Amino acid sequence: AWHIVAPGSLLEHHHVFFIAEVCKKGVVTVSPSRTVLFGSTVNISCSLKPKEGCSRTSNFQKLTFYQNRLRVHSQKTHLLSIQVSNLHLGTTVFVCKVSCGGHVESQVCGADISVGVTPEQPQNLSCSQLGEQGNVVCTWDKGRDTHLYTVHTLQLTGPNNLDLEKQCAPYHDDLDLGMSLSPASPEANYTAKVVASNSLGNSSSLPLVFSFVDIVKPLPPSDIRADFPNLLANFCTLQWQDRGPVVLNRLQFRPVHENAWKTVHVANSGGRYDLYNLIPFTEYEFQISSKLHSVKGRWSDWSKSLRTQTPREEPVGTLDVWYTVDDLEGGLQNVSLFWKNMSMSEARGIILGYQVTIQEVPGDSLAVPHTLENLTSHTHFAVVLPQNDYVVAVSAVNSEGSSSPSRTFIPRQPRKGRTDLWLALASPQNILAKPQGTDGIGVTWEPPHEAAMLVKEYLVEWRALGTGSSPSSPVNWRRLPTVNMSAVISEHVKPHVCYQIRLCALWGDGAGCARTWADLTSKEPLTGPRVQNATAGKGTATVTWDEIPAQDQMGCLLHYKIYLKELRSQSPSHIFEIPYEVGNTTRLIRGLRPGVTYVLWMTASTAAGEGPRGNERELSLEDTPEWNILVVPIAVALVAVGIFSMPRVRAKVKSVFWALQPQWYNQEIPDPANSMWAKKYSIIEDEMQLHFQSLSNNCTNSEEPETLEINEVLPKSAPTLQETHPSCWPRDHNLHEPGRESWLQVPKPFEVGAEYGVSHPSTPASHRPEKGQVTDPYRAMGSGGPKAEDPGSHLRAIPVDYLPAHIDYLPSNLDYLPSTAAGPPEDSELQGLSFSIFPKGSFHPLICGEKLTLDRMGLKMLDNF
Repeated sequence: AWHIVAPGSLLEHHHVFFIAEVCKKGVVTVSPSRTVLFGSTVNISCSLKPKEGCSRTSNFQKLTFYQNRLRVHSQKTHLLSIQVSNLHLGTTVFVCKVSCGGHVESQVCGADISVGVTPEQPQNLSCSQLGEQGNVVCTWDKGRDTHLYTVHTLQLTGPNNLDLEKQCAPYHDDLDLGMSLSPASPEANYTAKVVASNSLGNSSSLPLVFSFVDIVKPLPPSDIRADFPNLLANFCTLQWQDRGPVVLNRLQFRPVHENAWKTVHVANSGGRYDLYNLIPFTEYEFQISSKLHSVKGRWSDWSKSLRTQTPREEPVGTLDVWYTVDDLEGGLQNVSLFWKNMSMSEARGIILGYQVTIQEVPGDSLAVPHTLENLTSHTHFAVVLPQNDYVVAVSAVNSEGSSSPSRTFIPRQPRKGRTDLWLALASPQNILAKPQGTDGIGVTWEPPHEAAMLVKEYLVEWRALGTGSSPSSPVNWRRLPTVNMSAVISEHVKPHVCYQIRLCALWGDGAGCARTWADLTSKEPLTGPRVQNATAGKGTATVTWDEIPAQDQMGCLLHYKIYLKELRSQSPSHIFEIPYEVGNTTRLIRGLRPGVTYVLWMTASTAAGEGPRGNERELSLEDTPEWNILVVPIAVALVAVGIFSMPRVRAKVKSVFWALQPQWYNQEIPDPANSMWAKKYSIIEDEMQLHFQSLSNNCTNSEEPETLEINEVLPKSAPTLQETHPSCWPRDHNLHEPGRESWLQVPKPFEVGAEYGVSHPSTPASHRPEKGQVTDPYRAMGSGGPKAEDPGSHLRAIPVDYLPAHIDYLPSNLDYLPSTAAGPPEDSELQGLSFSIFPKGSFHPLICGEKLTLDRMGLKMLDNF
């Protein structure tokens, strides 16, 4: 039987296949060779030996070729040949089998065919010797895999008839020659080359010419140590021990927390070198290598690292100090100071504490300033001080001393002479903060309107919202030059956290700040606000709630929503949206229905959306009873009745009202029925009748009427009548309005029921009509209204001499006059009154038709006005 080398065995890995037993039944031949170049064509034949085939009685004998256990060709014959091409690199096994009419096959013989390539030229031949006593070791690059058994042989020639040839172990690319070069002839040349060969050909590398100095690699220095004379931190003496005739050394060193090395080359150092400008109280790492020649040759490997720490020194530089001020009651203020840790290069030792000095700036130059000093181990300090100007100095302290103090001026809040408006104008304008993806929060601003030229730098401060204003709460800040109008906050910023960002413009003695809020990313709040108290009123409700915990806000809150839903009602909820304000947790809600019970809850929203609802509370609004509307009027009426039921109080009030009335209101207006003209009416009636008849005749004859001159007799001492505003009875509401024109100057049509007052006061009783008295004064004259009761009464023309000048109006029916006016009044009663129904100047009456009564004549005259 054929025995093929199992996959994974050593021979299979080396691409070597062989047949363990001699072919007994036949022979397999391969031409041109069992090892061929990649891409070649191979002819394979299989033949049976005599008497090794099937029996003579069998008429069925078939030969079959298998390639790597796959059937490739089969034929009924005693000799089978095939041609194979496109064989893969490596070894391919062909097996020939025979069958005699059945399915059982027996192996005849087989052959393995190796396909490969010729060796490439070895590249990058190099040789080295480690130290003076080490062996020469050469390495090279073999090139591509030949897939055949390939041998590499190193050939070395040199002085003293040196001719060395040594074969490399299979599948290795380095060779130890087992010899070392002598330092006795350091400049003597040697030549080396490598020859690679297999069954398809061979190839040689370029020759390598070298000397002892070229290939010898010194051993690394040893026994490295660092000394600091006089404990000077910035000066170090480094010492080491070279191993061999070293000419050149190189040193590299760095602080252990840094990545970059600093390198120094030292020639003929003798194993010693001084380093300067080291950082105090810093751990350094040192390494050294050496070389046999200053120009050529190889560097040794780096020595083992030496780590040591430089001595301490007093801190250098100044602290970066910032502050916040919160006003308190009683003229006090809470001053919180913050500062950043020094770098190791600045601290130059372990910082034991910080010296804080706060000195008051007195307004009087002769006053002794108050000073407060404190030593703290924290990077923050808080103190309550009176509102004044202060200078703060903070310095870092270690075992060797303290740093220079960092001085900060804290002005009074607000600065004297600077109003809140000025501070607002001196602050950065249009500050805007928004997330910049995962890079951080971007902040942009514009320079302040005021004091822009005084700004020395900008300061961006950010603090996680919800951390409070305690001194220990983390505050971060960054200082920027005045040319910057934007910044990206990327340090100490976490997602789903809201940050208060404050941007300050700093000048010599103060700062103007503006603030905003932003987050890197946000989610919906995890919880809703918890309603703490809900107080009901009449159509209103006051709601107080607790802030959502900072860890549950998941970003910057934009607004709250208060939901009010009527209990056991299908009506939609009332929603009140409240913009979020830090610290504002109370809201007054108006416009609610009294007497209704509501269910109340709240939610909060971020830019990502609205969060879940908080707790629910029932809110019952007070009902407004109807009797409340009558309480006040009834109470006032009862009090008034109680007061006026007392005679003395009633008399007192009446006297006050009488004192407040105008003087003319208490004087009586003379009754025209008692006038002198009325008494002489019967005497002049005949003369008037004659006069009217004469006028009528003239009018009938179409002749020009005779002009009647009437002269108005006005006593100089009598006042004239003035028009007052029309009103209705009773006359206690008829008040004289000063400044109005006289009705004699501005004619107006007379209206029934209209009334005119006189310029002197009269008693209220004289304005009230008594029983049986006609309220329209001109109805008493017979033609005052549209329904005159006596249109047929005729009056004669009255001479002008008989017209009294102090009569208000002329009644025509004297029977309706009260009995008190029956007696003839004295002339003195009419003093102070003046009456004229004509305007000042001439008037020519023209009367046509029936006899004209005095009432009609008076009305016509008024109409003419």
